Amino acid sequence: MQSQDTIPDIRKTVVLNVPIEKAWKAIATSEGIAGWWMPNTFEPVVGKDFILHAGPFGDSPCKVTEIDPPHRVGFDWGAEWHLTFELKEVDGKTEFTLIHSGWDPAKTTEFGQPHAVVRGIMDNGWEKIVAEALPAYVEA
Repeated sequence: MQSQDTIPDIRKTVVLNVPIEKAWKAIATSEGIAGWWMPNTFEPVVGKDFILHAGPFGDSPCKVTEIDPPHRVGFDWGAEWHLTFELKEVDGKTEFTLIHSGWDPAKTTEFGQPHAVVRGIMDNGWEKIVAEALPAYVEA
């Protein structure tokens, strides 16, 4: 049960015109994630630490929390956030859902911005990544 002063998760869903196995490679391999999001040292091993190379924002430490082929990848991102990538097979295509959680109205990021502000920026960023970058990469 969420209290009134929590900030909702970011959720983005897109249907990819590829089989689930191809979508899985895009979300559960270092090369795949780099192809549509950002360079990284990801390995699909629960408990494994890895780095997201976030360009001007520097390197973000992450830790894999869940690997459930070919349906879910979960990882902690930085100190507070959690990302889940979910895949669901739908008539030979694949529904991808991104869930970005860990927002707290009482907290600021390591860059000193309130979570509420950053969530708005990230929400817009994820919109483009999930609606445009991921399909362009995986359907190419």
